[in-house]
Amino acid sequence: MRDSLRSLVDNRLQPGPWPGFAPNEQPQDEAAAYQLQFELHSGLTAAGLGQRVGWKIGCTTPIMQKFMSIDHPCSGGVMARSVHFDHFEVPYTDFNHVGVECEIAVTLGADLPPNSQPYDSENIRIAIQNCRAAMEIVDDRYADFRTLSTESMIVDDFFQSACVLGPEIADWQNIDLAQMVGRTMVNGEEVGSGCGADIMGHPLNALAWLANNLNELGHQLKAGEFVLLGSMVECQWLSPGDQIVMKNSELGQISARFSK
Repeated sequence: MRDSLRSLVDNRLQPGPWPGFAPNEQPQDEAAAYQLQFELHSGLTAAGLGQRVGWKIGCTTPIMQKFMSIDHPCSGGVMARSVHFDHFEVPYTDFNHVGVECEIAVTLGADLPPNSQPYDSENIRIAIQNCRAAMEIVDDRYADFRTLSTESMIVDDFFQSACVLGPEIADWQNIDLAQMVGRTMVNGEEVGSGCGADIMGHPLNALAWLANNLNELGHQLKAGEFVLLGSMVECQWLSPGDQIVMKNSELGQISARFSK
């Protein structure tokens, strides 16, 4: 593994603050960044974080695009050891600067290889096995992420650290994903809310974007993988001891506690 990626693996195991790539190691464009990301996943697996079992998509809503000053979606991988269910308790000190995002997750029941027509929110529905409420746990493990290129953040899975998944909702076809409402509660107080339509007009537009983008890169989404579709609420950066509950009007709720 090249040294630049080894430093990212080390930083994932003991987070931050990573200073960024040296000028001669910067990926030249997003396609090159994603290829480095796929190499990073192999390194994370070798380091003991398990196989890549899912994906996350960032910057799929206006509120997060404004927050990040990035006008298009970006994706990353999710490793097996970072996946938790219903509730997650962890020391705050396991992170450099931890944040949480209120999301929808879908699990795939079929592969999504290159198609004669690009995937869209309609023709991709048949591949979805279930939906869940989800919390993405992100970590600002950088000296100053505002100074990093989008390409650098893509290589490092776009802040991905962990996730909490709620109960599987198999009968999701009767749910209007665009109208569902997500709420983020920190220490019992609501700090933000949003709806599914905030995610690229419809949450499944984000899934279609990822499927098409991976196909262009020579990869594909596979049956059994899950995808975090993007945050309906602006990322909330946390303090030691914070307790988080995320409520989804149709999919239930999940929670986490970051102990002192």
